[in-house]
Formats: sequence, C-alpha cells, structure tokens
Amino acid sequence: MEKDLSKYRKSYEKGALLLSEVPENPLELFQKWFHEVDAFFIEDETNAMTVSTIGLDGYPKNRVVLLKKYTYEGFIFYTNYNSEKGKAIAMNSNVCLSFFWHGAERQIIIKGKAEKIAENLSDGYFESRPRGSQIGALVSNQSEVIENRDVLENKLKTLEIEFEGKEIDRPKHWGGYLVRPVEIEFWQGRPNRLHDRIRYKLQDDYHWKIDRLAP
Repeated sequence: MEKDLSKYRKSYEKGALLLSEVPENPLELFQKWFHEVDAFFIEDETNAMTVSTIGLDGYPKNRVVLLKKYTYEGFIFYTNYNSEKGKAIAMNSNVCLSFFWHGAERQIIIKGKAEKIAENLSDGYFESRPRGSQIGALVSNQSEVIENRDVLENKLKTLEIEFEGKEIDRPKHWGGYLVRPVEIEFWQGRPNRLHDRIRYKLQDDYHWKIDRLAP
C-alpha cells in the first residue's frame, strides 16, 4: 500500500499572533482563543484535546478526550483511573495536552503535570453527567481486553435494571485530573509556512517567560 501525499497543500491566512499583543499570563490568551473558536468556528469541537502520556511500556501514546474546565490553576478532564492513561499518569505525571482548531488555523500545546482533583469535585461532576454516562462508567473496565461488544451491552442492561429508580454514586476508580501547565505554546498558521509560535515557560518565581519561536 502506498499513497503520495506530497502534493497536499494549504495556505494558512486567517490570523496573526504578535508578541507585542499577547498577555503576560498564557491562561488569558487560552481563554481568548477558546472563546473565539467556540463563537466563530462551530465546526470545531472546541473542548476536544489530545492527551499524551508515557505508557508503562515506555512508548508515548495520544488520545482525544474532552476538556471539562479550565482555571488559572490549569486544565481538568475526567477518566477512569484504572485505564491505560490513568496507569501511565500514576507512573509518570508529566503529560502533554494539545488543541488543534483547523477552522481558525490555530494550535495550542501544553506541557504540565497531572494530579487527581479532590474527590468532592469529581463527585459533583459525576452527578451532573447524563444517567447513561454514569452507568457507562460502571459498565466499562476501560482499556481491558473484552471478548466482544455483547459483554458491554449485557452488562449495561443488567446495571440499568439494578439501578432503576436509584441514584448512582461515582465509582472510586473514576474521576478528574488537573493538569498544571509549565509550558504553553500558541501556534497561528501563516502564509509560506512562516507560522507564528509564541511560547510561555513557567519560571521558578511563578512568572511566565515569553519567547517567539522560529516556525
């Protein structure tokens, strides 16, 4: 199998990112970009992000999850703590998050450290989820090998009967992670592949050092 992709071309011309115009705190620029993409590029699932971890086998692995909250502390997402990503984070909390918003021709890459959020915060979010998603968290032993899909469907039916008319408590193996950023890079596509790249690096005094990078 072979396919030559060398003729695929796109000129990026939808914006610019000037060092003279960026705020001192990268979370402010993240919020600005997020709101702009959410408002004007509805074809993008704005909160979809790639989470990269170093697996137990030593290989990096990426997967797309949904960002559920961001604050000045960092970025929060939820998952099964016993999943492949959960086990990887337990071994090595260094992770990378990335957003690619093709409509706006923008990308953000975030290096940081992941930590579990407080249990009451995970409880609160779990309670807000649709009932089907709550049961789904009980059904799936995420990342484990299963014989076929029927295993999931049958377990779902069993749990729907078991919890009919009852509240569903958050399973202890499911909850949130906060990723505290130590480096955030903003990428804006530009013509002739001379893209804008602005990098923020957190310093020992908790101020951010801002640099422009060559594309």
